[in-house]
Amino acid sequence: EPFFFFFYFERSVVLICAHNEEGTFGFVLNQPTEMTLNEVLEDETLPPLPVYLGGPVEQNTLHFLHKAGEKISAAVQIDENICWSGDFDQVKQLIKDGAIQPSEIKFFVGYSGWENGQLSKELNENTWIMSKFEPDFIFNPDSQNMWKEGMKKLGGKYKIMANYPVDPRLN
Repeated sequence: EPFFFFFYFERSVVLICAHNEEGTFGFVLNQPTEMTLNEVLEDETLPPLPVYLGGPVEQNTLHFLHKAGEKISAAVQIDENICWSGDFDQVKQLIKDGAIQPSEIKFFVGYSGWENGQLSKELNENTWIMSKFEPDFIFNPDSQNMWKEGMKKLGGKYKIMANYPVDPRLN
């Protein structure tokens, strides 16, 4: 089951896709770029799907999460409803054919990565808040309010934190 991490200071929501002895890998879900998929690929036949900044690592790479499952060969199953990557030519064709809806796929430039033990250390320092959510949360088009809505779902003190200003000095 996927985990979401909420970083308070940056107000980032990160989906952790893999965590093992080599390290941790995931995508920031709520940082849209100014680019669309057809601009990134210079392919005017694709619809203008948004592209998100997945993280600071290898920002010259394109990644995607989707709910297309077996429709896309070579996809990596993260959860029963969420996959990462797969045959990109297939993805483009499925998008063109309308077989994948914009609410079923999300594109990222770059990714977030941590060396072995690094994320555990940050969790112990209370830099991150860990939670589980429904897969639809990943594909929420309202990325601007994703952090706030996620914090509210956590309830308690996190619900209160959701309403804090970005800069507490402005309160």
